Formats: sequence, structure tokens, C-alpha cells
Amino acid sequence: MPIVDKPLSELVVYRPPLTRESDFDAFWARTLDESARVDLDVQIDPIPGYPVPEVGVNRLTYTGWAGSRISAWWLVPPGYAPGAVNGRRPVMVFYHGYSGHKGYVDQYLGWALQGYCVLAVDVRGQSGDSTDPKAYPGGHATGWMTMGITDPEHYYYRGAYVDCVRALDVVCAQPEVDPHRIGITGGSQGGALTLAVAALDPYKRPRVALADVPYLCHFRRAVEVASQPPFTEIATYLRQQPSRENEVYRTLSYFDCMNLAEWIACPVLMSIALQDVICPPSTCYAAYNHLAVATKHVNIYPYNGHEGNPAHAYSKLAWARKYVFGAH
Repeated sequence: MPIVDKPLSELVVYRPPLTRESDFDAFWARTLDESARVDLDVQIDPIPGYPVPEVGVNRLTYTGWAGSRISAWWLVPPGYAPGAVNGRRPVMVFYHGYSGHKGYVDQYLGWALQGYCVLAVDVRGQSGDSTDPKAYPGGHATGWMTMGITDPEHYYYRGAYVDCVRALDVVCAQPEVDPHRIGITGGSQGGALTLAVAALDPYKRPRVALADVPYLCHFRRAVEVASQPPFTEIATYLRQQPSRENEVYRTLSYFDCMNLAEWIACPVLMSIALQDVICPPSTCYAAYNHLAVATKHVNIYPYNGHEGNPAHAYSKLAWARKYVFGAH
């Protein structure tokens, strides 16, 4: 197979220097404090007649950053469910890939029928139902990667990260949920959001983070190596605005999962595909190798690209069962 990035022998030890600005900690502390002052205003609307009556299916919305309304599926196994402790169940929170949406209820039935509650979140302004009312200063290239990219205060992913952290507040407020048994997962952008939420949650509530081929890691390397969108959106912007390069990378440093990795406190399972030209393996390893947790593992798929490998689902089920379902 062709080598699309560094050889594996180099990847496993690849640990580039962090690019945090001096106010990195203060920026996120202030951001999360501002977010916590806003009422979630959770609304749950049952969807009657779903053809799997063993699962309660709901549309759920809540308030995110800067007045957004975030939409999600909320699935609850009704009545008795395996894994319930004192009537409360474990929960899995799902984040989706770039430009996508929360998907369809059937994607999550396997988790719900095991006894997990499920919250599947639509990322703001992308293809789902979540809104993004924020006004961004200046223009941007196609997509979301360069919206507000010259100022971390206004960058798109500031809101997206906060919205996804607030998803944990949402599930913890539900009477069906055991707040001590929360797992988070997603692939690509969803993998990045999984890492970001595990890092940024001030209460360190996730018991496990299952991040598949994560996006938004080691931005400068990603822009140099990725040959397909979405990282190429940044290159497109800089071709037209070359004088803003320093501003751009300064902004991105606040949202780089490589810079956030050391804040993660829960076990992490990651998948990395060595033929991935969208999220190059070196960028994923940059984040993985900065994880400071004692329990971490990466499943490597040498012959797969960004689609990952379906065999990885077995590992995810096993890790969720050990660290979420069976936790007390």
C-alpha cells in the first residue's frame, strides 16, 4: 500500500510541540463560565408510533452558544432496561462528522436496546436541525472551517465545542440518566468533538471517550498533508488572504485537539486509518501521543482510509460496556 503520511514507526512516537497561546487556559475557563450562565431550556417532544416500541424516541432541543438551538435525538429504553441502577441508566452521547447531521434513529437502536439512553446531537448550522444565529466578522471560504477564523472569540468551533459540552448538562438533567455513567463518541469531526468535550467538560463527567479518525488535530500539519476537504478549506482561504496566516493559526491553536489532549481525564479509545488523506494519521497521532491518561489505546487500520473499519465497532462496544455500562 502507498504511504500517505509518515511511516508507522515514526507515527507511534510523533509528538510535536504544543502550540498553546499564553491565555489558552483563561480563554476556555472564561468561555465555559459564560456558557454555564445560560439556561439550557430543554424541550423534549415524543415521536409517537416509531415502529420499535421498545424504545422511546424523542426530538430534543436545548440552548447552545450565542443563542443557538441545538437539536438532538433522545432515545430512552422504557420500563425495565438492562444496566439500570436504581432506575437510572447509562447514556451514550454521539457527535457526527463534518457537514453531516445526527442521522436517523435506527442508527442508535443497537445502543438503546442494550439499555443505554442515547443523545445524538446535530452540530450547529450544518446539515441537521441545529441553528447557528451567530454573526461572524468578515467572509470565509466554502464550509465552516474558516468562519470567524481570524479571531478565537468569534471562531465557529468555539460555539460548536460549547454546544457539545452542554449536551452533557442536558443528559445529566434527565431523570432516566445515571450521571456517573456517561460515554461520548463520534467519528471524524465527531471524533474531534469527543476529544474536545472530554477535555473541556469542567466536571470531567465522561467515563470513556471513543474517538474515531478524529478531525481538528494538529492544524498546521493537517493543512500541509491533507489532500481532500475539509482541511483544504483553510488552504483555500489562505491562498486568498496570505497576510492573515499568523492570525489564522493563532486562532486555530485554541481549538486544536492536540493542545486539548492533556486535559482529558477518562480512558480513550481511538481509531486511526493509515490511508486517510482527510484526517492524516500524523495529525491523529499528534493528539493521541499528548494524552496523559493511563488508559488509552489506538486501533490501527493500515489498509483503510477515512471510512475507517467496521471491525472497530467491536472494540467500541467492549469499551463502552466496561467503562460506561458496567461502571458504578
